[in-house]
Amino acid sequence: MNCKQSIVLVLLSLLCCTAYGQVVGGQFSMQYLTLADGPHVSALGGTTVSNPDEDVSLVFQNPAMVRPSLHNQLALSNNFFYSGINVMDLQYAYHVEKINTSFAFGVKYLNYGNFTETDNTGTEYGTFHAADYALSLAASHQYGERWRYGATIKYAHSHLGEYKQSAVLTDVGINYTDTANLLTVGAVARNMGAIIKEYSSSVKSGALPFDLQLGISKQFKHLPLRLFATVHHLYEWDIRYDNPADAVKSTLSSSTDSSKGGSDSYVADKIFRHLILGAEVLFDKHFTFTVAYNHLRRQELAIQDRAGVSGFSFGAGIYLNKFQIHYTRSYFYIGDAYNEIGINMCLNKLFSIGNTGEKIHWNKEYKDWQ
Repeated sequence: MNCKQSIVLVLLSLLCCTAYGQVVGGQFSMQYLTLADGPHVSALGGTTVSNPDEDVSLVFQNPAMVRPSLHNQLALSNNFFYSGINVMDLQYAYHVEKINTSFAFGVKYLNYGNFTETDNTGTEYGTFHAADYALSLAASHQYGERWRYGATIKYAHSHLGEYKQSAVLTDVGINYTDTANLLTVGAVARNMGAIIKEYSSSVKSGALPFDLQLGISKQFKHLPLRLFATVHHLYEWDIRYDNPADAVKSTLSSSTDSSKGGSDSYVADKIFRHLILGAEVLFDKHFTFTVAYNHLRRQELAIQDRAGVSGFSFGAGIYLNKFQIHYTRSYFYIGDAYNEIGINMCLNKLFSIGNTGEKIHWNKEYKDWQ
């Protein structure tokens, strides 16, 4: 067994193992690490590990998607999130031909703004600032004709006034692409790591937002349509929360059972909470329209009697020779939606750096999924 085969087996073992000690339902530390990395990801329900599109903003969903065709592509986006929170993302990819390895660098920054500092009696002492950021570096290599494997290392930091928290994490992923049948399958284990600095030495933080995900996308040869399915939280069967609305009241004893309904209840709901379904209409090579449905988001955030479009997201993409423009509108709940816009630039088509560029293959262009 050679070195490359060993690496692939290690990645598969990591992806298939069961993860213990993790929790869901808003109990994570650094939950912002699960936010989408740009409007294209948001349009697909917030998670996509198997989208073969030539868009560098997708690569930190699955590091195995970093590839030569994304060479010198830069993506910038801004998410006008709820309550005036701004989420900004940057991704950049570069292929090193000498070692036949593709790299990507990413930055995520969340600005929560300034807050008034008070004590328990309401006395004001000034203001404080809150922000989060994460720095990511991914690398990917091809294995055989249809496989790629990759990994991401991340440094994440949060601060709330004088309180600070830091963590080091990693993602590992694999990807299978069959260009003849327009089929892509991806799997990734995300946010494995440890907190290296706590907010407080006396209070331990919650678990990091680990997730084990599997996705598939299928495009049709004679129909301008690509379908997506992503399965998340594969390590845990029941990710329903204990919803008081599901409580069953006994008419005989007037007691209320607030349990989740037993092991045989809500089977369909438990299955679909793991699923994100999406579709992209490819009108031509210059324009796409995307719609997705996230069942977990809808079930947890929708109003019971007026669910509306909670859990749905809609997006559009314009593809030009040197630029891509992406826009998304996502509905977490019926009351409001957030908007996200991003632009991708092919730097090797926009700027030339002369002889130096030739030496480092700055101007090189690579075919997608070679």
